[in-house]
Amino acid sequence: MNTFDADVIIVGAGPTGLMLAGELSLHGVSALVVDRLAEPIRESRALGFSARTIEEFAQRGLLSRLGDVDVIPFGHFGGVPLDYRIVEGGSYGARGIPQSRTEAMLAGWIAERGVRVRRGVEVTGITQDENGVDVHTHDGSLRGRYVVGCDGARSVVRTGAGIDFPGTAPTVELRFADITGVALRPRFSGEPVPGGMVMVLPLGPDMSRVIYYDRAQPLRTAGEPITFAEVAEAFERLSGEDISAATPRWVSSTTDVSRQAAQYRSGRVFVAGDAAHIHLPIGAQGMSAGIQDAVNLGWKLALDINGRAPEGLLDTYHGERHPVGARILANTLAQRTLYLGGEEAGPLREVFTELVAGNQDVQRHLVGMVTGLDIRHDVGADGHPLLGRRLADREITRDGNKQSVIGLLAAGRGLLLDLTGSSALRQAGAGWSDRVDTVTVQDPDGESGLDALLVRPDGYIAWVGGPGEGPGAGTAGIALTDALARWFGPAT
Repeated sequence: MNTFDADVIIVGAGPTGLMLAGELSLHGVSALVVDRLAEPIRESRALGFSARTIEEFAQRGLLSRLGDVDVIPFGHFGGVPLDYRIVEGGSYGARGIPQSRTEAMLAGWIAERGVRVRRGVEVTGITQDENGVDVHTHDGSLRGRYVVGCDGARSVVRTGAGIDFPGTAPTVELRFADITGVALRPRFSGEPVPGGMVMVLPLGPDMSRVIYYDRAQPLRTAGEPITFAEVAEAFERLSGEDISAATPRWVSSTTDVSRQAAQYRSGRVFVAGDAAHIHLPIGAQGMSAGIQDAVNLGWKLALDINGRAPEGLLDTYHGERHPVGARILANTLAQRTLYLGGEEAGPLREVFTELVAGNQDVQRHLVGMVTGLDIRHDVGADGHPLLGRRLADREITRDGNKQSVIGLLAAGRGLLLDLTGSSALRQAGAGWSDRVDTVTVQDPDGESGLDALLVRPDGYIAWVGGPGEGPGAGTAGIALTDALARWFGPAT
């Protein structure tokens, strides 16, 4: 049976699933998003996203849809202060943007593009064969060429595909409440206090999120909901501030449980977002990693479905994104020890603080790690520092007009940047013009020192042409046509 309800069925209408649906739609691939919830969430665990995700939204022209975006230049690593501007494009990310707002923006985008979203659909399992995947629901089945599980930590898709989810058990619990009616001093990065940690994040003119870690309170194991009375008592005991008169809008908790899917792909089934990795929420890395999963996977699935994918392209999703997820788990666990460790962690914090303060290389390393700005993929060539790295945003001139260079990726296609007006370059790329846009631009600063760049749809640089090298050579001796074939399939 090969009648498909959609090319790709996406289970989960959170930020990851919505972003993936939009990415697929850019390439004419049909996507059907299903979610068990009848309505979008109103509560928001994530209150922003990372610097790399800011760039990825900007690549698709989505950032402006969020209105004013407050980008925070300063942040921390496990409570140790850092100036994130030490790396190009660095920031602690966008803050004060609830996940519900991000989801609404993405939902509006895909609705404009005609993507179908079906809510109130509970997926109970999946069955795949060599031609497609059946998604079983409480009232029938759906069939797609591929299925992507964006259905969270308890992913039915991941379980149905037989993908293991190993990791570490929880050891600490953060509890929080969104409250109105009480004015509180902001504590953006959290503050250590005797017995734990307290944090206050403004959410609006009259709303704040209070978060705390109380060493005196053990992990809850019975699954009973936390009450606002518990939050108010513990917060006053730890911080000295009385919030008992506030009106609670949402009360919840989270732990440092850290797990990662052993494989991000099993045949025609993929996992992304929280279905692929969960960890302590520090630095807005969770939702951001899910968005980045979607941007990495979308164009690859589209090339395959459209019959243009080179051999092995779909396997690069796991090969590229699994190490990124593992690194996030490692850094959040390290930050947990620095951030929430008791007196025994004091000497470690002192040494770490001294190391960070006195070494800019360490600062750049930590900022690059938690922002995702230092991700480097294996693109089959080496020999230039830009290969495999993101295309950093800068102002360029095209046809006499200045614009953002990453804005050239709005269509989700590959991008061949011609910095010299080379006819040979255009001739070499002509066979891929249905998948790759060749654009002649001028770098007003002349900073790159290159003649050309080949950029993948997700914004990562796959080939560079040094001064005078031409398309037949390229830095590291890789011809442009070989790089194009590696990532975009055979010429037409």
